[in-house]
Amino acid sequence: MEEKFARLKKFNIIAGFLHLAQGLIMIIISNDFMINVTRSFLDFNPSTRTLFPASVEIFSVKFGYLVALFLLLSALFHFLIAFGYYQKYIDFLKRGQNPYRWNEYSISASIMIVAIAMLTGIYDISLLIAVFFLNAFMVWFGMLMEKMNEDKEKLDWLPFIYGCVAGAIPWVVIGFYLFGAGGGEGGPPNFVYWIYLSLFIFFNCFAINMYLQYKKVGKWKDYLYGEWIYIILSLVAKSLLAWQVFAGALRPV
Repeated sequence: MEEKFARLKKFNIIAGFLHLAQGLIMIIISNDFMINVTRSFLDFNPSTRTLFPASVEIFSVKFGYLVALFLLLSALFHFLIAFGYYQKYIDFLKRGQNPYRWNEYSISASIMIVAIAMLTGIYDISLLIAVFFLNAFMVWFGMLMEKMNEDKEKLDWLPFIYGCVAGAIPWVVIGFYLFGAGGGEGGPPNFVYWIYLSLFIFFNCFAINMYLQYKKVGKWKDYLYGEWIYIILSLVAKSLLAWQVFAGALRPV
């Protein structure tokens, strides 16, 4: 077991440096592509005496920095696990839990889903906040699943089910914006569709990994195997999103 934990520590360090390197690259070489975040409200037209929907821009987001943010956050948590909280990390793993993972995902994965939402045309601050926290609640349900089922023979799957429901809603909302645009010249560029489909698959792989862990299928009988898969999925999903966004929108002109 100690050898397994030592390998996990090394893998966390490697993953941390890979996230860190990509985050710094995004900051250095990305162009100045910006997205304006808006606030929507009802306004009153005194001449017609009617209400009408209106919106105003409240701030702009430099998209390269947003992409770098979820990469750098992942790097930070990997280094905290490997150097600052290693023994606590090991103690939690022995109990079939990793709250550090879930806390990181609740921020980094939620920033990822916000970035995808913005690429499909969701700019309203209220909707972006809702998308962020629905995804965060999905992650927190994952943490609750591990906490509630510690040392239990009969599993309680309610946190898993509620997490799947909460996590699905942002993808449905984003899908309305993306596929409702109609494609072609009137819709988002093709790379946004590829981002939506590829990241949707990867986000679902996290749920599949948890399911296999708790069903103890094959190598997933060992909780640590599922931990390895989580680290790999996180690295690949974040890298895939970052470089697809870079290729489609952040390349220097």
